[in-house]
Amino acid sequence: MENKRSVAKPDGKLAVLIPGLGAVSTTLMAGVELARQGKGHPIGSLTQMGTARLGKRTDGRTVKLNELVPLADMKDIAFGAWDIIREDAYEVAVRSGVLSDKHLAEVKPFLQSIKPKQGVHDPEFVRRIEANHIKSTKTHRESIEALRQDIRDFKKELNATRAVMVVCSSVETFRPLPESFKTLAAFEKALDENSPDINPTALYTYAAIKEGVPFANATPNASVDTPALQELAKQESVAVAGRDLKSGQTMMKTVIAPALKARMLGLDGWFSTNILGNRDGEVLDDPAAFKAKEVTKSSVLDTILQPELYPELYKKYAHKVSIHYYPPRGDAKEGWDNIDITGWLGYPMQIKVNFLCRDSILAAPLVLDIALFLDLAKRLEWRGIQEWMSFYFKSPMAQPGLPVEHDLFIQLTKLKNTLRVVAGEDPITHLGLDYYGDDLPLSK
Repeated sequence: MENKRSVAKPDGKLAVLIPGLGAVSTTLMAGVELARQGKGHPIGSLTQMGTARLGKRTDGRTVKLNELVPLADMKDIAFGAWDIIREDAYEVAVRSGVLSDKHLAEVKPFLQSIKPKQGVHDPEFVRRIEANHIKSTKTHRESIEALRQDIRDFKKELNATRAVMVVCSSVETFRPLPESFKTLAAFEKALDENSPDINPTALYTYAAIKEGVPFANATPNASVDTPALQELAKQESVAVAGRDLKSGQTMMKTVIAPALKARMLGLDGWFSTNILGNRDGEVLDDPAAFKAKEVTKSSVLDTILQPELYPELYKKYAHKVSIHYYPPRGDAKEGWDNIDITGWLGYPMQIKVNFLCRDSILAAPLVLDIALFLDLAKRLEWRGIQEWMSFYFKSPMAQPGLPVEHDLFIQLTKLKNTLRVVAGEDPITHLGLDYYGDDLPLSK
């Protein structure tokens, strides 16, 4: 292609700032430190283990993604966090029960050094947690200014030249999109009026964007998926991505549903249920919080299956999603899927999936990748919606008017092709006709 994009080098430390010092974020922090010590492998991370083919299959050129484009090195990552509970990262990791005693002992001093700054809290949005570490601010504007100062302080304290923010906080109660989120002017007015419609995650989003910090939302909470904050991101030339990590059951849906559609197999119904015992499960036990998760978990099938194009196959399928808080499981989530499908001549068949996964083990490498790709976008001077990062999210964003793509494999192709273009390489279409010459002539 011979058109390599100009990108600043990732010099200095990168501060990865995380609202929500919980199981996911502490598993990420411990894993990065263990990898840096040579005591663990960053399995599940595309940026650390993924590769991309360059050129033709016959060229034999395959490189690691972190060699294709200049990503920050894990040794240069420093972590900062906010939380509404007064615990350091080691205490949270022990309470969360994700990692073994051996792993925790090896990173104990490192995790103990990560102490959260006071978080922004509204008990109307998070009802199941007794907060004891919250800012004393009285208005939205005061909270934003305090968060902006925290960002500046984090960069100094961590000796970082750059920062990104990835929200990993608890799921907030669901509310239909208020009018105040539909334009930036309305949002600014709601901030001035201290509107109860504005959730804590939106305040972190606003603060990050105003500080020029790329932002991603790893939760189902209202944030950069709203027109107001997308408008602000473009205005401030900040890259944004989200929402809600695609880590477990929804990842499986975005694998199986494309297979059904590819083979033109019908779908009568898809029943999904989960049992989960960590703090995320406890918060989701609140029906108003579960509704927010249900929206992102349920949105993928229609966009993949396109019932408007294939009404005889997908127009009337039933789709049910449930999550149950079951404390004995802790972070070891179990997802059950019963999928009723239809084949030749209308004969019924079933697929059953029992996914016994570890919630934070799946999510942590996604947060690492998101942080590193956001930093790349910043150094490329990209702004607004980063659709090429849709691979990581249950409910990814696209430019208004564009259909959202949920197929995991199309998303991965889009991500890798974006990196190829950044590196000045040709995107790969997998067409391959030129390998066969006269056997498959394109023209007579």
